[in-house]
Formats: sequence, C-alpha cells, structure tokens
Amino acid sequence: MAMTDTLADMLTRIRNGQSANLFTVNSLYSKLCENVLDVLKREGYIRDYQKVSNDNKPELKIELKYLDGSPVIKVINKISKPGRRQYSKIADLPKFYNGLGIAIISTPKGVMSDYEARQQNVGGEVLCSVF
Repeated sequence: MAMTDTLADMLTRIRNGQSANLFTVNSLYSKLCENVLDVLKREGYIRDYQKVSNDNKPELKIELKYLDGSPVIKVINKISKPGRRQYSKIADLPKFYNGLGIAIISTPKGVMSDYEARQQNVGGEVLCSVF
C-alpha cells in the first residue's frame, strides 16, 4: 500500500523517537520531507540528516537533538492535512507559542520558516508547527 502523507509519517517518527530517547530515526524519502528537514536543521531542532538507500528505496536518516537529556523538540504538529489544506497570507501567518516556536511554510519560493516567509513577504501552505 502506498503512503499518502509522508510528511505526517516523518513527523510522527520524530515525535515517537524523541519520546523513546532514540538518537536516530529513519523515515521514507520525499523531496518535501527533505526540505522540511533542511528548515529544522537550520533552526537548530535536529542535529543532521542524510539520505541513505536501503534495498533500492531511498530513506532519510534523522539525527535527533537533545539538550541536558531532554528533547529539543517539545511539540511537533501537522497543520495542513491532505483532506484540509491550510493556506495563509503573509499578514495572517500564525505565531506559535508567542513567537518561541516556528511554523514551516511551503511557499512559491520554497519551504521556509514563518520568520523567513515574513522577511521575504510571501505566504503559502502552513505545513507544521514546531516548539
């Protein structure tokens, strides 16, 4: 059976991996997941990631980040779902946890954090929120 929402699957694997105190988790590969991981790495929520090939199927190996034994990512939620997409104009971009968390946005200029989207004055689909 084909996976319909690889991003939601990846976010769930990250959430479950950090609750089990794992150092690495594997996820299915997609270009969108890779772009979201770029943002998470740039913002300091994960250590690193790399694309690996297992049995001719590409996967993403994600290195999770901990600070004093507790996970850096406290909450990670999917906002836009396949059945209900959430789009936002630049003026209506949400702030999560009073600006302490980030929203990851898919824009015509690429996948970026809400802070970068405000700087470039572009809106788009709100993919997920991270705190």
